[in-house]
Amino acid sequence: MKVLGIESSCDDCCAAIVENGNTILSNIKLSQKEHKKYYGIVPEIASRLHTEFIMYVCQQAIISAQINISEIDLIAVTSQPGLIGSLIVGVNFAKGLSIALKKPLICIDHILGHLYAPLLNHTIEYPFYH
Repeated sequence: MKVLGIESSCDDCCAAIVENGNTILSNIKLSQKEHKKYYGIVPEIASRLHTEFIMYVCQQAIISAQINISEIDLIAVTSQPGLIGSLIVGVNFAKGLSIALKKPLICIDHILGHLYAPLLNHTIEYPFYH
């Protein structure tokens, strides 16, 4: 199973292709340097830049993974928490792609993504606290 993951919860615009839950075929990240002069993230600028770059980032993830867009089985997108404007861009792009490709869409909590990311490279026995 090949999953296109889309992340747009703050200022970075990211897309990745993951195969069978643990093989990263591509991982594309576009950082927004435009915020540097403001000494912090400006939400309005972040969401506008996501609108400009999200299609490019997803295309590059597919090209880098050396797959055809039709090979994507599932689309996953960050839906919370984050900057609302940036999230809206990511979720709406993912919804449109999901409809166009007739592929299922799942929404992911950004914080839970951080918690489960180690499972990409490691087997963890539950419960995984010490």
